[in-house]
Amino acid sequence: MLLGPLVAHHLGIGFIEVRKEAERASHTDRCDTRSTPPDYLDRTLELAVRRSPLRSTDRILFVDDWAATGGQASATMAIVADAGATWLGAAVIVDGPQNAADRRRLNLKGLLHPHELDRTD
Repeated sequence: MLLGPLVAHHLGIGFIEVRKEAERASHTDRCDTRSTPPDYLDRTLELAVRRSPLRSTDRILFVDDWAATGGQASATMAIVADAGATWLGAAVIVDGPQNAADRRRLNLKGLLHPHELDRTD
């Protein structure tokens, strides 16, 4: 949970946390939740976002270290749509989704692709 706040601080914008376990997201605030499609380990995760800081006028940039399938970004994009906010895209360090249509739909931008990490030269 370090990369997102650092990007938000650098850009001078707010930060809203996406939790992987809905019950840990908040005990006092209402949360919007979505389940992810199966990930690279064939797990389905439930993601939660506290509803109180998310407004319909917000423009959301999803920030993560690694997108293997894009499932967490997809679930978060659905939460953003449910709130009536605007999805700008997903910024990741490692951009792994193979499906070009998913990458376009998410407006996914990354610094590296997984095959670049496998180099042995």
